[in-house]
Amino acid sequence: MIKVMLIDDHTVLRDGLKSIFEMEDDISVIGEAESGEVALEEVPKLMPDVILMDINLPDQNGVEITRQIKEKYKDIKVLILTMHSHEEYFMSAIREGADGYLLKDAPSEQVVEAVRTVMRGEGVIHPSMTKKLLTFHQQQTTATRETELTEREKEVLTCLVRGLSNKEIAEQLFISDKTVKIHVSKIFKKINVKSRSQAVIHAIQHQIVPTP
Repeated sequence: MIKVMLIDDHTVLRDGLKSIFEMEDDISVIGEAESGEVALEEVPKLMPDVILMDINLPDQNGVEITRQIKEKYKDIKVLILTMHSHEEYFMSAIREGADGYLLKDAPSEQVVEAVRTVMRGEGVIHPSMTKKLLTFHQQQTTATRETELTEREKEVLTCLVRGLSNKEIAEQLFISDKTVKIHVSKIFKKINVKSRSQAVIHAIQHQIVPTP
């Protein structure tokens, strides 16, 4: 059972999410908070597996709350669920350790699947955010950063940018799931990132792989 905590100042949204998750056999909402202060008090008591975090909170920014939670509880997954589609919010959230970033217009089934995805240790990025980042960085004049990635690792990283899961990457490249995990681990180490989302950001920023 995936233990979920909801952090959002809108009661209607929290109630709606609870209703959605109640229909799932493998997800349980174990707590909620309407502010950053309450969240920081409740997280150590509840120790959820996944937190759905809004950015706009009445007392603190959800990105800052994410940073504090991730510093103390590295195993807790944080999935940002917000109305903000600006690149700076997205980049800040990922830099502070968020495991995923979804917009509130995402279909309910996408939110449910995103919880399962980050629980598996994989990142989730709203499709429109990836497109915005691609457009934004294609307009920059930053020089391409050379890396030590092998051609196969670049192929795997390209698949990550496209949002493919480990299983889908394995099928696309005709390799095993275990081999994909090894490549992903090596990629993380070489480009100094800790999550799939951070790897995608890095790849786009430094134009390491061809953009779709």
